[in-house]
Amino acid sequence: MGIKYLWDTNTVIYFLQNQFSESASQFIEKTMEDSQPSISVITEIELLCWKTATEEDLEILHSFINTATTLELKDAVKFKTAEIRKMNKIKLPDAIIAATAIIHNLILITRNVKDFKNINELETINPFEE
Repeated sequence: MGIKYLWDTNTVIYFLQNQFSESASQFIEKTMEDSQPSISVITEIELLCWKTATEEDLEILHSFINTATTLELKDAVKFKTAEIRKMNKIKLPDAIIAATAIIHNLILITRNVKDFKNINELETINPFEE
């Protein structure tokens, strides 16, 4: 099983809290049939900052993080992040997530496609619209 998609932080949260619509849930299940979930190191950090998480939430969260592939900040991602930030008005964490997807040739699964709309090299999918 390879990696085809990079999950944005919001995608992981919706998944872990079962907040997807029926169609979005079916889409995510289908992607998981042929692609292991992968996340940026930024998404991992954002998830670990979850202030209102219960003990059960944390168990589920750590289990997900341990089974997902976490893509670290390689030099190519750092350089692509800087390029994206110079060309677009985008928050640094979002630029890192976008750069990670681009460098690893992955499709970004996010509900916040508008945050990434001006990054031409980046392919995004909103699971709520699939």
